[in-house]
Amino acid sequence: MKQALVIKPNIKDEYFFDEGCFILELSNSEDDTGVSIAQARVKPNTTTELHKLDKTIERYVILEGSGAVTLGKSQPIAVGKHDVVLIPENHPQAICNTGSDDLIFLVICTPRFKPNNYIACS
Repeated sequence: MKQALVIKPNIKDEYFFDEGCFILELSNSEDDTGVSIAQARVKPNTTTELHKLDKTIERYVILEGSGAVTLGKSQPIAVGKHDVVLIPENHPQAICNTGSDDLIFLVICTPRFKPNNYIACS
């Protein structure tokens, strides 16, 4: 990182990712290659695609809603507000919104997320 800065994302930049959720990139740039931060939003009764990230450690920080996360071949594990899910690189994962409101969580990746590191497992 070359200098201190404040990033002000625009909610209008949220987009639908083929994985099955909406993504708002909060910080993901060449200026800070060590980490990326995104907000993910999963609609009720929706499960994201089973996937893994090559060369990338991922963390989910649940902000709102309730869900169930599948890690590898484990049974789904219930998650809710303030839970943190740690996902090693190349570890299959999916999350399901089990509630009636949107499931919203931060996705923190180290190093930063790059689309070519995404691998669908289905």
